[in-house]
Amino acid sequence: MSEGAEGSSTSLSGKVALVTGAARGIGVEIVRELASRGAHVIVAARDVQSAEKVASALREQGSQASALKLDVTSDADLKAAAEAIGAAHGKLDILINNAGILLDSPDGGTPAPLQPSVALPNVVRETFEVNFFAPVFLTQLLIPLLKRSDAPRVVNVSSIRGSLAHLSDPASPVYPVRALGYDTSKAALNAFTILIAEELRGTPIKINAIHPGWVKTTMGGDQAPVTVQDGALTAVKYATLGEDGPTGGFFFLDERLPW
Repeated sequence: MSEGAEGSSTSLSGKVALVTGAARGIGVEIVRELASRGAHVIVAARDVQSAEKVASALREQGSQASALKLDVTSDADLKAAAEAIGAAHGKLDILINNAGILLDSPDGGTPAPLQPSVALPNVVRETFEVNFFAPVFLTQLLIPLLKRSDAPRVVNVSSIRGSLAHLSDPASPVYPVRALGYDTSKAALNAFTILIAEELRGTPIKINAIHPGWVKTTMGGDQAPVTVQDGALTAVKYATLGEDGPTGGFFFLDERLPW
């Protein structure tokens, strides 16, 4: 990861970080960076074997890492995760809600073949389960553990495609995509970010939504211009904010994005 990220030398020794969807894509890069700064990273993924492979590689490099089976659509998994983290660490310093899906089209570079008026109900519902309901309910469960941290940080990995300003602007590159499930789920995630950040304003907890960029992953597609390493930059930046950092915002690197 480049030195361009704010706080790139910040030590995270003694801190515990949970990253969902951490066994692939930018999730892997996020846990690598947090672990390199001294955090104990919890590599959470639906496939626990894949999560353990990432965690094992980090431990071999001298980092602190553990794997956690977490299907974010499973209420049982969410509750078990909160209990396991509480039992093992007694607190949580960083939560990055990174897990997400795109079902409207083959990848981020392909416009949705079905316009919103004929989008399939199951696609919209399944997308909301992962992209919206999961981070909402997981964050709710983990608030008590976050409150035990001196400087708790929550990062919701959203997308510029969740910006109502961009969705309604014919000049925006995301305007023609019209992926009902993905776009509206990220807009809803942004709204949750605003509401819970305002509820907790004045506490040490800082909660922000971020756009990682159009990243070259299975979801992003081969046309995407951003590497996974650079795609992780914004999430790490807002997971390691100082006391004077923002809360309740929507960002790409240093840029505040329009809702």
